[in-house]
Amino acid sequence: MTEAIPAAFEPRVFSGVQPTGNLHLGNYLGAIVKFVALQKTHPCVYCVVDMHAITVWQNPAELQRSIREVTAAFIAAGIDPKSQIVFNQSRVHQHAELAWVFNCIARLGWMNRMTQFKEKAGKDRENASLGLYAYPSLMAADILLYRATHVPVGEDQKQHLELTRDIAQKFDNDYADRIAELGLGPKFFPLPEPIIQGPATRVMSLRDGTKKMSKSDPSDLSRINLTDDRDAIAQKLRKAKTDPEPLPSEIEGLKERPEADNLVGIYAALAGTTAADVLAQYGGSQFSAFKAALTDLAVDKLGPVGGEMKRLVADPAYIDGVLREGGERASAIARPVMDAVRDVVGFLR
Repeated sequence: MTEAIPAAFEPRVFSGVQPTGNLHLGNYLGAIVKFVALQKTHPCVYCVVDMHAITVWQNPAELQRSIREVTAAFIAAGIDPKSQIVFNQSRVHQHAELAWVFNCIARLGWMNRMTQFKEKAGKDRENASLGLYAYPSLMAADILLYRATHVPVGEDQKQHLELTRDIAQKFDNDYADRIAELGLGPKFFPLPEPIIQGPATRVMSLRDGTKKMSKSDPSDLSRINLTDDRDAIAQKLRKAKTDPEPLPSEIEGLKERPEADNLVGIYAALAGTTAADVLAQYGGSQFSAFKAALTDLAVDKLGPVGGEMKRLVADPAYIDGVLREGGERASAIARPVMDAVRDVVGFLR
């Protein structure tokens, strides 16, 4: 018997962060800051997506450390694990189970269009894991397992969310009669909406304004890690690539100046303002003066987060307790949804 599931889609946010190394400013501005804001207006499910992490090989001990570090970053930034759900993906086995169903719903043509696989696999595609290829199907399962209606994503993940919507729609179309017969419809899955907002939705490398800030970049000077101290932040911003011209006074002046555009966007995001307001204040300034102001702002905003992260990581028992409790709460939502999917597709249980 299918457990009762609300017919209407209740507003719910889902998003996740991979535990694959040092968290940096791009993770913070592009994702975690949004997570903190959204918990004021929506019930939220925030996931440390450790199953996604192993699409490329991970040292097991390092993976455990990174899972705890991402959880610590969530809490240090202001996510409340009591009012919201914070857990690691592998605790809830329904993620993998629903992903397999979606592997049988998604079409190869859809998966072949995913640009992130091409970027991550590079020229050696034949040696990429099947998990890396099927990554977007698991992401769809992550979201739809909680029947999430909104997903904060970066521009680079928007294509995956569009695939999630395609999978949801095809599942509902393929099994429309069965969904109606079980009283689960007219639609079982929502079509989740992306939340892409803010002046720094895509934070770029400090060494190359045309490339995304990345934890995999071999140069540590390319990123600001959340655990960097004041001296490290100051050094990285001082050495950040710029051009010889002063800052423009208008947004139009940032075109064809990727490094300037990146630094202005970072300042605006940290200050909670707009790039236009930043240029109104600093237009005409030399980069040396602007970088000094940006350093003070970055230290002021990131220092408390990094300090609290270090304190929390030093207490793994607390972190593990948060993840355990969050996993239980996530399972309570996921279990009836997956049971209903089993009934819809015709599995016996």
